[in-house]
This record gives sequence, C-alpha cells and structure tokens, in this order.
Amino acid sequence: MDGIVMGGGVGVSAHGSHRIVTERSVVAMPETGIGLIPDVGGTFLLSRAPGHCGEYLTMTSARMSPGDAIFAGFADLYLPSSQKAAAIAALCETGDPLAADALCKEPPSSDLKTHLAEINELFAGADALAAAKALESAGTPFSMGAAAAIRRNSPLAVATAFQAVRRARSLPTLEECLRQEYRFTYRSQEMGEFLEGIRAAVIDKDKKPNWKPARLEDLDPARIESLLAPLGAHELKLVMPEAAEQEAHSDALRFQE
Repeated sequence: MDGIVMGGGVGVSAHGSHRIVTERSVVAMPETGIGLIPDVGGTFLLSRAPGHCGEYLTMTSARMSPGDAIFAGFADLYLPSSQKAAAIAALCETGDPLAADALCKEPPSSDLKTHLAEINELFAGADALAAAKALESAGTPFSMGAAAAIRRNSPLAVATAFQAVRRARSLPTLEECLRQEYRFTYRSQEMGEFLEGIRAAVIDKDKKPNWKPARLEDLDPARIESLLAPLGAHELKLVMPEAAEQEAHSDALRFQE
C-alpha cells in the first residue's frame, strides 16, 4: 500500500492477508466528501477500528498516515520504501508470504492513537449531529479541525455513513457489510448526492457542492433509513467462487449449443 490508497484502493488492499504500508502511504475512505458512504467493505474495516475511530474517519474523510493505518486495522506492517525491491525479491525467491517480514520496521507513531480518548468521548453520541455538536463544544484544536471537515462534507452522506458504521459493528461478516453498503450505492444517484459531489469535485472542480440540505441540523432522519433499507428483489447477491465458476461453465455450454 505504497502511496495514495483511497476508496477502491482500500478495497483491493486492506482486506488482504499481508498488508504493508511505507512512509509514503496515505490511506483514507473519503467518500462522504463526494456524497457517498464508504463501500468496498470499508464499513467492515471502519467498524472494527479501535473505539470510535471508524465514525471519525468516515465523517471527516481524514487521511491516515502509515502509523494510523496500522493502528486502525487497515494495515499490518511498516516497510521503508527503500526496502521494496528487496522485499519483492525475497517473495519471488521463496514464494513465502512471510519472507518480507524480516525487512519490516517499527511503524511510526499514530496521531489517531494519540487522540483516541478524545475521539471516543466526542463520537459516542447516537448520531452524526450529536458528534458534530460535541466536537464544536469541545473547542480543542483537534475537535475544531474535525468539525470543520465534517461540515464541508455532504450532511446526508455523513449522517448515513455514521449509521452504516454503527450498524456494521453488529454485522458478523464482510459480506453483510457489503450488502448494507450496496443498498446506499444502489440508490445514490436517484436519492443521494453523488451527482452533485462528482460535479463539484471532478466535472466543474469548483469544490463548492450545493448539498441539500446544507446542514446536519436540517436533515430528515427518514432519508437515512430510506437509503439503508433492504432492497427486496434487488438486494445484493454474493456469488461464491465455486458457484461463479459453475455458472460460467454453464454459460459456456449454452453458448456452444
């Protein structure tokens, strides 16, 4: 995970069995800044992070340093980038996934860990608005920075992501978390603010999204429930590898016929 690892990059790395960061790693789930919630199993990882780090990371879109990523459970080991070539050579020579471990070093300190007690206190409320108000009332440099980041992001996405992370803590598997995330993304264009987030960040690049509502205070909680509600016949269906292989084989036979 060397360099920028965000969103989908987390999806293809942080669920792996051997997750290595370097001093150049910048890890984040920044979806709430474009009107989405963490997907690709992001809520599974965030809900398993220490304390209320998951709520903090998803609401603020905060970027994790290599030390933060290891502390939060998004990575396991720290490897100086100068050792990448040697690590790859060791893996190629031995075929042993543990061969690179000897080259890994003690990870840098984690600011996330430093602020854990404050995070746990201020993000313990029942919803996103309670967390935002707690941050603003605390008035510390850390809390005010977090509050400002939250207020920049989509109120709808922030509030829904908060609840998605909370609910993911009681979901036993990654697959169940993926199913919950899919409910939001399935509805994100029609009922969410993804289109406006992409307009402001990617199309016009004015970085001035017109969120509706503009404040957490004005958000109807019913919108959150409607975005996370089961999809019925359209619910995500997860196909296991063996079943997928059999289905592909059957399709091939039908094509030949």
